[in-house]
Amino acid sequence: MEKLQQVEESLTLGFPSIEEMDQRSVSKSIAVIACGAMAFLYVAILYSPTVILRLPQPTTLNSFMIRRFVCAIISTFLSVILCAFLLPMESWEVSAYGIRADHMWQAALFPLLLTSLVYTGSLVSKMSSLDCTENVTQRFFGWIISLTSDVLAWRNLVVAPITEELVFRACMIPLLLCGGFKTHNIIFLSPVFFSLAHLNHFLELYFQQNYSFIKASLIVGLQLGYTVIFGWYASFLFIRTGHLVAPIVAHIFCNIMGLPVMHSKRKGWIIIAFVAGLMGFMWLLFPATRPDMYNEKVDDCRCWHGYCSWS
Repeated sequence: MEKLQQVEESLTLGFPSIEEMDQRSVSKSIAVIACGAMAFLYVAILYSPTVILRLPQPTTLNSFMIRRFVCAIISTFLSVILCAFLLPMESWEVSAYGIRADHMWQAALFPLLLTSLVYTGSLVSKMSSLDCTENVTQRFFGWIISLTSDVLAWRNLVVAPITEELVFRACMIPLLLCGGFKTHNIIFLSPVFFSLAHLNHFLELYFQQNYSFIKASLIVGLQLGYTVIFGWYASFLFIRTGHLVAPIVAHIFCNIMGLPVMHSKRKGWIIIAFVAGLMGFMWLLFPATRPDMYNEKVDDCRCWHGYCSWS
C-alpha cells in the first residue's frame, strides 16, 4: 500500500488533492458516462453520412478518407465542447487540455527519444538493410514528399493522432481527474475507451471485407491489445507532462514504425537491440517525464489541474 502511494505521488507531483477539487469537480459516474459518450461519438459519427444522412458511398479512397477526416474533426470539436461544459469554467482555457506553446521542444523531443527506445530493434533492422550506395538524404526527402499526397499517410500521421489524443487524452483525462479518480487508475482506465473506439474495425473486416470471424477477431484482438498498451503510455505522458504535444508525437512515431521488431532469424543482434532498448525505456520512463522539465512554477496558477504549479 505504501509503495502504491509513492507511485501515485511520483505520477502526480502537484495535482490538487481531491479535497481541494471538491468545489470544482464532477461525479465519477458523470465522468465515466461522458467518456463513454465521447468514445461512442468518435466512432458513430464516421458512419453517420451513410447510415443517418443516407449519402451515397464515396467512389474513391481519397473522397472516402476526406469524409472521415471531416467526421473525426466534427466529433472532436463536439467532445471538446462537452468537456468544457462539464469541467470548471477554467477549462475554457486551452491549457486545461494540454494545448500550450511553452516548453514545446521539450514536449516534442524527450517523449520522441523515449518512445524510440522501444523501437531500437526496428531501427537497427532498418539501418542494417540500407543500401550504402543510396543517397539516404535524397531518399528521406523523397519519402516526405510522397507522404504529402498520400491520404492514408494524412490519416496516420496527422488526423488520427491529433483528433484521438484530443478526445481520449485531453478531454477524458481531465474529466476523470475531476471525477476524483486516482491518476494511476486513470492511466489504466482511459485506454479502455480508446480501445473500444477501435472495435469498428471488426465490423469493417467481417462485413465489408468478408474476413472470416476468427481471422477478423484475431486481427482486431491484436489491434486492441496494442492500442491498450499504447493508451497506457500516452495517458502516462499526458499526466506527467501536462502537454498534449507529448502523446501526439509518440502517437505519430508509433504509427510510422508499427509494431516493434523484437527478433530476426537471420540477425541475432536484433533481439539484443530490442531488449537493450526496452531496458533503457523502463530506466528512463520517469526521469524523462519529470513534470518540472515541462512546466514552470507560477504563484497564481489559473489551471484547474495545476500543471503550472508542479515542482
